[in-house]
Amino acid sequence: MPGNPTNRLERGEVAIIKAMMAAAPRKTDQDILAYFTRPTRSINHGRIKDIRDGKTHGTVAPATTEELAAFLEAWPNVDGSGLHIVGDELLIKAREAMLHAVQGFNNPRSYFKSEVFIVTAVIAWTYLMHAHFRRLGVDYRYRDRRTGEILRTRHGAEKHWELEMCLDDTNCPLDAATKANLRFLIGIRHEIEHQMTRRIDDYISAKLQACCLNFNTALQSMFGAEYGLDRELGIALQFAGIAKNQRDLLLKDTDLPTHLIAAHTAYEDNLSDEVIRDPKYAYRVAYIERSVNSKGKADQVIEFIRPNTAEGQEIARVLIKEAERKKYKPKDIIDIVRREGHRGFNQHAHQLLWKSADAKNPVHQFGVELRPGDWWWYEKWLGYVRSKLASSALGRSAT
Repeated sequence: MPGNPTNRLERGEVAIIKAMMAAAPRKTDQDILAYFTRPTRSINHGRIKDIRDGKTHGTVAPATTEELAAFLEAWPNVDGSGLHIVGDELLIKAREAMLHAVQGFNNPRSYFKSEVFIVTAVIAWTYLMHAHFRRLGVDYRYRDRRTGEILRTRHGAEKHWELEMCLDDTNCPLDAATKANLRFLIGIRHEIEHQMTRRIDDYISAKLQACCLNFNTALQSMFGAEYGLDRELGIALQFAGIAKNQRDLLLKDTDLPTHLIAAHTAYEDNLSDEVIRDPKYAYRVAYIERSVNSKGKADQVIEFIRPNTAEGQEIARVLIKEAERKKYKPKDIIDIVRREGHRGFNQHAHQLLWKSADAKNPVHQFGVELRPGDWWWYEKWLGYVRSKLASSALGRSAT
């Protein structure tokens, strides 16, 4: 029907309706309609009358007695949220996949949390977009550009759009920050596919949290608040607080594979500051241990503080806000120290210094090689250079 293509009866359903009309005891059109309408699909009562009067679906034969009995035995065939197992299959799969993604990440015995989350969350978002397109009547199948024929897998299944294609379609309702978050996760997924990676949970956790919140928002916006996941996922609990040594490890610079750092840096270089700061792109939360002086707050595990309040601004003042360490090319290091008075410091002197310090050894964390032959220095190395130059005559020659 116009406006919502899902508000129509399938051929098999028409056969069941005809069987119901012929079976005893007699059912009215309103009785029959109750079996085929649901919150995600509204069938006009006139469609039932048109079938009874023979105005539509004249070529469809009634279902057999056995088929009608099987239908009635399985009815209403809905999940716990009221979604139809068959009719709402894509939406059910989307919700279930995201629940699995979050549960997998929260599993205390899981060692590959981010990898599993990203792969499963991308599946969840793909199903959600397919459900949205199906509801709009958008054909999300790949077709041959020349013949228009539907492309199929080697086993004959229709090829459907992957998530990247869904995000690029004009019918995609997601905002720029949500799309940027998903494209970032897709890029990381491409980098981690079929290869071993060191743990990246802390490095991209803000992106994963934003992905969860965005999914729930999109799900409710597209299909209704009653299908949101916020009532099914509570706050994760842990068995111990964060000790000082654990905190220090969390605050240390993360030792990540260079290809992941390169992918992260290259992607965010092309994003606007507005998107980078948007919580839909990366959702960051600061946990601060505190006691309470109010009986009403004694049982609250988490207290949300607005950033524009006096308390929020004080918290922001003492937090380190740094998503990625600043990097310098070798020429940048040389130019900086020359401007600071070490006019004789040149490329050769710099090379001698970093070689003598074994500065490219990863254990020192002085810098990173983003790609073969492309070395970048961290602020830590710049400080080291300054300290060495300050304690020697190196680089103090006249201009």
